[in-house]
Amino acid sequence: MSSSDSEGQPSSAASIDELVLADEPERWAALGFTVTAGCCQLGTVRLRLAGQEAGRGIVCWSLREISSLELDGLPTKRSESPVPAAAPVHPNGVLAIDHVVAMSPALDRSVRALEAAGLDLRTIREQPTPAGAPRQAFFRLGAEILEVVQEPDSVVERDGGPARPARLWGLALLTPDLDRAVEVLAPHVGTARGAVQPGRRIATVRRSADLAIPIALISRF
Repeated sequence: MSSSDSEGQPSSAASIDELVLADEPERWAALGFTVTAGCCQLGTVRLRLAGQEAGRGIVCWSLREISSLELDGLPTKRSESPVPAAAPVHPNGVLAIDHVVAMSPALDRSVRALEAAGLDLRTIREQPTPAGAPRQAFFRLGAEILEVVQEPDSVVERDGGPARPARLWGLALLTPDLDRAVEVLAPHVGTARGAVQPGRRIATVRRSADLAIPIALISRF
């Protein structure tokens, strides 16, 4: 996971209301997240932990102020809910979602669809990530960022070609004190390392956490 220049930027009209995850509330509670009635609020975004029977990974999301539900295959619902007050910092030190990560076999196609739906494209990064993704596009969604990652050519070929839809994939969670969060979540988090954005650091939540989606923790600065 990488990060965009999200700090200090104004919010756009489109914003995230809810993400539905095929994950068990007990798993998140065990990792030090505050979970109430099957939901975990990160900043102003609600995670609905719907359980494994809901599907796989990030099942869908709901967005405010969008002009279309055609987001290149990203399962999307329209929300009319007002933006809530931000949740307090969780016991594990996580404050909010820094960015939502989506994968696309055809980045330019996905960018066109997302812009047509009213999402605010901030930049396209024409450099590979440490994991080998060749390009990434960043969209502003309120206080959060959507990072759309171009799949490497080998993955595109292996998984059936570029005609496949984009998919919601994972989350990078913001913490004001990354070292403390890593300590609290040990042994389920890897060593903090430099993020793509200079001056920030990131640590990956390990598979031993038994979560349904890839998660990383990222520092504010």
